[in-house]
This record gives sequence, structure tokens and C-alpha cells, in this order.
Amino acid sequence: MALTRGFTGRRRGERDTRLPPGQYDAGTNWPVLHAESTPSIDTARWSFEIDGLVDRPARWNWDEIHALPSSRYEGAIHCVTTWSKFDMQFDGVSVDTLLAAAGVGDDAAFVLARSHTGYTTNFRLEDLTGGKAWVVWDVNGAPLTGIHGGPARLLVPHLYFWKSAKWVSGLTLLAEDQPGFWEVRGYHDRGDPWREQRYQGD
Repeated sequence: MALTRGFTGRRRGERDTRLPPGQYDAGTNWPVLHAESTPSIDTARWSFEIDGLVDRPARWNWDEIHALPSSRYEGAIHCVTTWSKFDMQFDGVSVDTLLAAAGVGDDAAFVLARSHTGYTTNFRLEDLTGGKAWVVWDVNGAPLTGIHGGPARLLVPHLYFWKSAKWVSGLTLLAEDQPGFWEVRGYHDRGDPWREQRYQGD
């Protein structure tokens, strides 16, 4: 199992250096925020696919994706609404593993993630590769619940959490950027918490 560790701790009396600008520590609370109703997704009919500018479009069902090499992220997550949550542990499969199976096309530079609900969000390809992104189904040793994106969600913890699409169903590789649900409504195209890229123009 691959392991990616999060940020380090802080010294007593100082602001937690794990907190990006404008964020607060949510503690044990994990706020529930999404623009859609929580769907009920049966894992017997769940699927995830990679298409677009790839060498061979790939698709996995629930059992097939679980048979791939597992990978873990341990660290923080940061929401654009200013909360951060530390000491999270997510288990699933690295996006690198999935992209290797599909084969990234020479012209691919951007990615549009999509959910079973129709939600979308966009990325630069480099923000999903090199051990920076996962499709996850367990959190802190338990199955991911529906309100937090279960049965499986995208996890891109170095960007604001709206980028970690709940109920993820696939990735489409593109030559040009294509803004997603929140991006066309004024949110930043990338969403780096350390640069406070919350809205267009930040």
C-alpha cells in the first residue's frame, strides 16, 4: 500500500502551520456541503471510467477497481468555505494507477471530473498526477458515507475540497480547459488553498 503523508505539526503557542491563509481548524467536525441532493448509488451498478484523450478508454466496476493496488492519503483537507480538517486517512486507488491503465494521450493537458449526479470540476492534468489524487472509498477506517461522497469520491487534497468531486464517475482527458459546475459560477479554475484561489481573479 502506498502512503502519502500530510503536513507536519506546529510548535506550541504558534498558529498551526498546516492551516492555509484564511482557514480555521474544524476539529472533530466534518461539515457537509454540496449543491445537489445526496444520491443513493448501489455499488452493484457503480462504475468509473476514463475517456477522452487516452490510448484506450478504461472502465471499472466496484469489484474491479478494488482489485487494483491500494493507496492511502494521510493528512489535511481544506474547504473553500474556510474550514480545514486534519489527521484524515483516506483509502482507495491512486489516479496515477488509473491513468496508467488508460494511457494518457500526447495532447492531454486538462481533465474534467464528473459525478454520477452530473456535477463536474476541471483540473490541469499535472494536478491529478504524481501522487496528488485518488479515487477513495474508505475514510478513517470506515466506508465513505453518502453525505461525504460515498460510495466513492475523488480526493485532491492539495486543492480546495470542491475539487474533490463527490460520487465520482469518471475523468475525461482534454486538450483545452473546460470549466466545471462551480468554475462557471465564479470559483477559481484551480483552487490552491495556499494561494487563496477561491474565486476567479484571486
